[in-house]
Amino acid sequence: MKGRRSAATPTGHRRVMVWRDLVLPGSETFIRNQIDAMTRWEPVLVGVRSIESPIRRDTDLVLFDDSFFGRVERRLFAVWGWSPRLDRLLKKGGVGLIHAHFGMGAVSIARTARRLGIPLIVTVHGNDVTRTDLRSGTGGREGRAYARRLTDALRYATTVVAVSHFIARQVRDGYAVPDHKVAVLPIGVPSRSPSAETEPQRDILFVGRLVAKKGVSDLLTAVEVAGHQIPPPSVCIIGDGKLREQLEAEARARGVNATFAGARSPDDVEKAMRTSRLFVAPSRTAPDGDAEGLGMVFLEAARAGRPVIAYDHGGVGEAVVDGVTGVLVPEGDTAALADAIVQLLGDPELRSRMGEAGRRRVADEFDIRTCTAALEDEFDRVAGGG
Repeated sequence: MKGRRSAATPTGHRRVMVWRDLVLPGSETFIRNQIDAMTRWEPVLVGVRSIESPIRRDTDLVLFDDSFFGRVERRLFAVWGWSPRLDRLLKKGGVGLIHAHFGMGAVSIARTARRLGIPLIVTVHGNDVTRTDLRSGTGGREGRAYARRLTDALRYATTVVAVSHFIARQVRDGYAVPDHKVAVLPIGVPSRSPSAETEPQRDILFVGRLVAKKGVSDLLTAVEVAGHQIPPPSVCIIGDGKLREQLEAEARARGVNATFAGARSPDDVEKAMRTSRLFVAPSRTAPDGDAEGLGMVFLEAARAGRPVIAYDHGGVGEAVVDGVTGVLVPEGDTAALADAIVQLLGDPELRSRMGEAGRRRVADEFDIRTCTAALEDEFDRVAGGG
C-alpha cells in the first residue's frame, strides 16, 4: 500500500475529493495513475461501494458497507442524494472541490455538490455519454429519469472534462453542455524507462473486456483471413467478459491459434506488450451506441513501442496516428484489418519505425505528469472562481 499522500502532502495543499461510485475496478488504472500524479492538490478517493481489486488501497474511503444499515444508507443516498457521513466528510475534511469520474458518478454526487455549494468537475470517458439510451432518454421510465439526471448533472458541473475531442462533441451535441464548460484533457499514461528488447513470443496481442464494443470477433475473422496469406498468426487475448465462451468457441471453429489469458495485472499486460509484434484492437460501435472515447490501451501499446492496428472509430484516431504510429482501417472492414496484419507482420522495419514513433508521441503528448498538471490547472481555475 502506498498511501503516501496523507503524511507527505505539504501543508497548504488544497484537497480534492475524487469520486468514483465503485472503488476501484482493476481495469481503471488510469484513475489511480492520475491520482498518484497530482502534486498541487491532495486527492482522496471516495465512493459508494468497494470491489476487490489489485489497485484498491486502504486509504480509499468507502461510504457504505454491506451491513443492513449500510445497505439502507446506500439506498437513501441513491434515492435522495443525501448522506450524513458524506456531508461530514466534505464539511470537516477541508474539501474544496469534487472531481467525479464517469457520468454515473456525476449523477450520484451532483446533488450533494449543489446542496453544499462545492464546485464539481466531471470527467467523462466513453460509454457513460455515448450510449443511445442515455442520449435519447429511452429505456422506460427509469431510463428517462436517469437520462434527465445525467443531463442535469453535466450542465450543473463547472467543467466537463472530455478525454478526447470525440467525447467533447458527444457532450456538447448530446447533452447541450455549453462549449465554454467543456475541456479536452486526456488522462495520459505513466512514462517508462526504455526496456531492453526481448524476442517476441507472439504475433498479436489484444487487451480489453470481452464485450461487443471491443470487436474481438472481428479480430478473429481477420486473423483467419490473414492466415491464408502468411503463416497463421498467434494471438494472445487478455481480458474477460460475458462473451468469453462464445469467442473461445469461435476461435476454435476458425482454427485461429488464440490463447485466452483472462484478466491480468498491469505489470503482466505491460510485459505482454513488450513480447508481442503487434497490438490489434478493433473497437467498434456496440448495438447500444457505446463507443470508444480514446482508448488508454492504445497509448499503453505505443508506450511499449508496439504499432497498433485498429478501426477508425470513436476517439481512437486521437490515440493512433494512421500511417505513423499504426494503421487505422474503416470500421467493420475485416478484410482491410487482415491486410494490415499481413503488411505489418511482413515488414519488421515498418513495425520498428511505427513503434518508435508511437513511443515518442506518448512521451511528448500523453505523459501522465503533464496531463495531470493540466487538470490541476483546471482545478486551480475552478477553485479560484476563474
